[in-house]
Amino acid sequence: MEASIYTKFFLVALFIKSLIESILDKRNMDHIIKHRNAVPQKFQDQITLADHQKAADYSVEKIKASQVFHMVDLVVFLALTLFGGLELINQFAMGFNTTPIITGLIFFGLFGIFSTIISLPKSLYFTFVIEEKYGFNKTTWKTFVGDMFKAGLLSVVLGAPIIYAILKIMERLGPNWWVYAFLFLTAVQLLLVFIYPTFIAPLFNKFSPLEEGVVKNKIMELLQRCGFKSSGLFVMDASKRSGHGNAYFTGFGKSKRIVFFDTLLSSLDADEVEAVLAHELGHMKKKHVLKGMIKGIIFSFIGFAILGYLRSNTAFFNGHGVQTITDYMALTLFSMVAGVYTFLLTPISSYTSRKHEYEADQFASENAQAGKLISALVKMYKDNASSLTPDPVFSKFYFSHPPALERVSYLEKLQVRSEVGSN
Repeated sequence: MEASIYTKFFLVALFIKSLIESILDKRNMDHIIKHRNAVPQKFQDQITLADHQKAADYSVEKIKASQVFHMVDLVVFLALTLFGGLELINQFAMGFNTTPIITGLIFFGLFGIFSTIISLPKSLYFTFVIEEKYGFNKTTWKTFVGDMFKAGLLSVVLGAPIIYAILKIMERLGPNWWVYAFLFLTAVQLLLVFIYPTFIAPLFNKFSPLEEGVVKNKIMELLQRCGFKSSGLFVMDASKRSGHGNAYFTGFGKSKRIVFFDTLLSSLDADEVEAVLAHELGHMKKKHVLKGMIKGIIFSFIGFAILGYLRSNTAFFNGHGVQTITDYMALTLFSMVAGVYTFLLTPISSYTSRKHEYEADQFASENAQAGKLISALVKMYKDNASSLTPDPVFSKFYFSHPPALERVSYLEKLQVRSEVGSN
């Protein structure tokens, strides 16, 4: 296949992706604005019109800002690919006249610095303008800069050895290098799952054991009923950065931890916390986490296989704006353009995720109070200023969780079913 055909295919795929994104954003924004002045009937007793309008304005402002930054990202993306930006960075890296692998590390370092600089305005605007305007930002400049420094240091300490090893595999292990690279990266990712809770996450947040009391007692009883063991219950100082609330599981096997945002615990009662945790337990019990890991491993295998095929395909590189073909350039270019070609798989992934959420909600209704999960979710929608009226097409395409109205309606059915079953 000639390079020009790759270029045309790339531009068509990029145009389709950008067009769909633009149309969906417009639909979502129009739908939210259209329903701004009326709280959906199901939520009228819990959410005021002022809170509903705040959520609508917050969502619309984020969409508008994202559209601007998306256009900037698109220009930068084209500049890096078809207009020779990657090639320019590569020529600079090659100017150090060192070995191919060290040159690759220099290239990735330069590319990382460039990417950080380009993404910085968006991070600053969302954190210190939009989040600040709507009362969510708790991040200080000191924390913001500290997080950037820590992230950069982690990239060097963890990222550089990983990249070095992959480049070494590509250099030494012949045509089937991609199999060994896939196995190596999979092993590293599994290792990171184990070490993240105890070594990486504490670099950014403080994790304190959950205090004794009604909430902890409720949780321990729930864990015992469900036959679930964890290495501890922790509270994360999320309020250090944001007013948003959440809870999650982290780690794997014996390193599993249950983590609550302090912002979440401050807004929910004990029964609501129990219901939220029951939902998260549902993901574990239904093996959604394991299925997600397996799916990720399968897609990683497919990606490495495709890259193994394209590595020596000159037309592929030239068609995407790269003239100097190297192992590190192959990794970079492929990781950059893959999302353009897989974009249309997004609604399939979103559908699977929403299906898992419904299954976790069903598990929660069987092991806690569905009514308490409803009230917890409504509080979280309110506290996080989540839109109650997203566009249906937009949500079907992107949402990993069911929209508020659909999810609460489903939980109400589960609640009725549970009450009937107990009588």
